Amino acid sequence: MNIGAIKTPVGQLGLVEEDGNITQLMWDARDKGERTPVLKEGLKQLREFFDGTRETFDLPLAPEGSDFQQQVYAALLAIPKGETRTYGSIAQELGVPTQPIGQACGSNPIPVIIPCHRVVGADGLGGFSGDGGVEMKIALLKFEQAYSLLL
Repeated sequence: MNIGAIKTPVGQLGLVEEDGNITQLMWDARDKGERTPVLKEGLKQLREFFDGTRETFDLPLAPEGSDFQQQVYAALLAIPKGETRTYGSIAQELGVPTQPIGQACGSNPIPVIIPCHRVVGADGLGGFSGDGGVEMKIALLKFEQAYSLLL
């Protein structure tokens, strides 16, 4: 396992690369192993995202998860930067109950890149799978200027 880390406005983030794919994003990470081409590109894209010059990520992702979780992750990747969706709208899109959507978001191993922070409840923010919980979710939504529901 190789880890490449970078300082961002939301803390020290690290990408984990295994077999040529990004498998995890971690907070308070430190470099470990080799800085592979995939890690270099991932860190470059994270830097561009936080510099405001990148809207989407184009990386080989391999998040661990069931087939259902993979469907949810694909739905999350379709949410544009600066926008939000509700757990209910994703549930409706996938034809499933709402609760499993929240559970899949909570198990997301690559937050920020697979943007689970862009999924909110009908009456509130909901949770967040990354370090810092809801406070980090708020910070990311503010960074993306997607905070109409925070006003």
